[in-house]
Amino acid sequence: MGGPRRSAFFLQALCVLLTLLDSQDTVDADTTACARWCPQHSKCVGANACRCDPGFTSSMEVITNRLQICEDINECGPPMTVSCGRFADCQNTEGSYHCMCSQGYVLSSGGKTFKNKSENSCHDVNECILEQNPCHKSTYCLNIIGSYKCHCHPGWKPILGFPNGPSNTICEDVDECRSGQHQCHNSTSCVNTPGSFECSCLRGWVPKPGFQNNKTTTQCEEIFSTWHMPPGIKSQSLSRFFERVQILSRDFESASAQDIIRKLIESLDKLLEVPGDLEALTLHDQLRTATNLLSGLEHVLRTLAKTMLTAPFTYHSPADTELTLMIQERGNENVAMGQTHARMMLKWSEAAGEGDSGLVMAGMLSSQNMKKLLAKASLKLDLEKKDKLEKLHGSSVSGTQFKFLSAINSAFLSNTKTEKLDSPVTFAFSHLPETPGPRQELICAFWKGDNDSGGYWATTGCWKLGSQNGSTTCQCNHLSSFAILMAHYDIEDLKLALITKVGLALSLVCLLLCILTFLLVRPIQGSRTTVHLHLCICLFVGSAIFLAGIENQGGQVGIRCRLVAGLLHYCFLAAFCWMSLEGVELYILVVRVFPGQGLSKPWLYLIGYGVPGLIVLISAAVNSQGYGRDLYCWLNPNHGFLWSFLGPVIFIILCNAIIFVITVWKLTQKFSEINPDMKKLKKARVLTITAVSQLFLLGCTWIFGLFLFDPKSQVLAYAFTILTCLQGFFLFLLHCLLNKKVREEYRKWAGMVTRNKYSEFTTSTSGSNHNQTRVLRPSESGM
Repeated sequence: MGGPRRSAFFLQALCVLLTLLDSQDTVDADTTACARWCPQHSKCVGANACRCDPGFTSSMEVITNRLQICEDINECGPPMTVSCGRFADCQNTEGSYHCMCSQGYVLSSGGKTFKNKSENSCHDVNECILEQNPCHKSTYCLNIIGSYKCHCHPGWKPILGFPNGPSNTICEDVDECRSGQHQCHNSTSCVNTPGSFECSCLRGWVPKPGFQNNKTTTQCEEIFSTWHMPPGIKSQSLSRFFERVQILSRDFESASAQDIIRKLIESLDKLLEVPGDLEALTLHDQLRTATNLLSGLEHVLRTLAKTMLTAPFTYHSPADTELTLMIQERGNENVAMGQTHARMMLKWSEAAGEGDSGLVMAGMLSSQNMKKLLAKASLKLDLEKKDKLEKLHGSSVSGTQFKFLSAINSAFLSNTKTEKLDSPVTFAFSHLPETPGPRQELICAFWKGDNDSGGYWATTGCWKLGSQNGSTTCQCNHLSSFAILMAHYDIEDLKLALITKVGLALSLVCLLLCILTFLLVRPIQGSRTTVHLHLCICLFVGSAIFLAGIENQGGQVGIRCRLVAGLLHYCFLAAFCWMSLEGVELYILVVRVFPGQGLSKPWLYLIGYGVPGLIVLISAAVNSQGYGRDLYCWLNPNHGFLWSFLGPVIFIILCNAIIFVITVWKLTQKFSEINPDMKKLKKARVLTITAVSQLFLLGCTWIFGLFLFDPKSQVLAYAFTILTCLQGFFLFLLHCLLNKKVREEYRKWAGMVTRNKYSEFTTSTSGSNHNQTRVLRPSESGM
């Protein structure tokens, strides 16, 4: 029993096992068949079914037909199923997609792709700042939102066939000069440059002040176009100089700037070494000429220096005129430049003018010969300096005199506006060593042109730092032409002025009394009285003119001052001529005693007034500029003109001295005779003593007067003033008060005034007696 049951169990198990094995074989057979026919991008989902992978699709969800395929789903195509956000594009991929920033944009994270809008951080890329410039070298890159453009540079244009803007744009230069698109001034020539043009000065021309060469706005002028002969001045020497200047202007086209500078300085030296008719010009015209030369030289040298590339430049002419130029880049450092006559130190930033972006220059010109035209100019002190002097001397400063110790040194810069500098300029001038005397001082002065006076020396804005061993250091807050002057200050002496005015007033009163006496007192009329009368008239007129007009107000020698000097010259010469006539009368009286042999009045007038008039006319014809000085209206000692007065005076004094020696000798002989006429001899002796005393007074007065206008002779000035004041009183005393007949006439006049009959009777009786005496002896003088 157990056997059949056991066999059935085994049989059932075997069936089950076989069934399972068959089932497994069936499955394996089905799997192998799916792999054979399922389309690409799909998976088997049954014995006879397939399903597309994610990202792919088919016409049926489950593929059962072998002819069906799985196609990629375009997530980026319409209808849009995804959103990438701004500045991004959807990029479809096989079975998927991703988002990428649009061209010209990048992710802030630096990544390349992202999946959705929330991951979008795209922003614009500036292609123009990339290491590799995307544009052609003939163009410039212009960034725009999400892209860029390539445009031609200004002055360039696209090559034919290429548009202006795309990334492949290629450009070429525009020739503005040939096409006429430039705006160059007619004083320049157009020069084409890559992408632009330049306006260059014509040959022999230079940029105008405020303009630079080789710029699009350059304007030029001929190098000597603004330098012309001053209007109204007639001088052949100056005209020839400006003719040479114009020749140099034409030669500038072929010659270098250095050669032109050398020839210009040599021409200036030739003009000033032999000024010719320049010295005959009026002082006003001489100063105008000097101002014109200094300013013109400064402008021309500054202009020529701008055309030079080599620096520094120095030229020392045979006539000791020296030029130094320094040319370099702008800066703020202190710069020193020097030469034989002077040195200058300045802050280099002061040298640059407005618009000077490149090289700037500084220059110094020293001239010894220029002093010839400027020596007669006036010196004007600034108010502060004048106040200090007046406080120091306790009196007002009536004027200044000066002499040059150094050369004329002109300083100039590229900067033309040097009237007020931010930083002062320091100068060290070399000059002749000289120690200042009383009321003298070494000063730093500069030349200032003036339309009215022609120009003058001034001190405003300059001050002296020190002086030692022939070198003086100065500082100035402006630039001009400078010089070291030895100034003498004319301090008004109030005591001397009072003595002069009061003394001359008294002298004029006494001379007037003498004139009235010689005219009205009849008992003393005669040839010698005529001589005394006109001597007093000459002294009276001369003293009146001296008192009223000897001082030259303003310092400029004008017509008034020359007229005063000429009248003084004439009056004092006439006084000495009339004094010489008294010597002649005395000689005739003592040596040749022949009644009626004296000089007639026509001869007296001809000699007394004609001779001095002739001398003055000849002097004025020879040198009219000799009349008048800066401070006093008197003869100028320059060129020996003072001898037109000294010569005749010395001759007259010597002649009178000889006559008086002969007269005294003859008187001595006559006194030793056996029967001398004692009355006549005593009268002759009195006349001789009177004439000698008169000659001594006038002679001594003018011996001191020769030194009156010497600024150092203070004592002699007092002596001259006192003696001049005594002249009138001395003549009144000698010829009137000591004359008995005149005294009697004075008593008569006094009696008539007081109506004293007794005095009148006494005077009349005395007068009658004297008249009778005069009838008997007409040659007696009454002394």
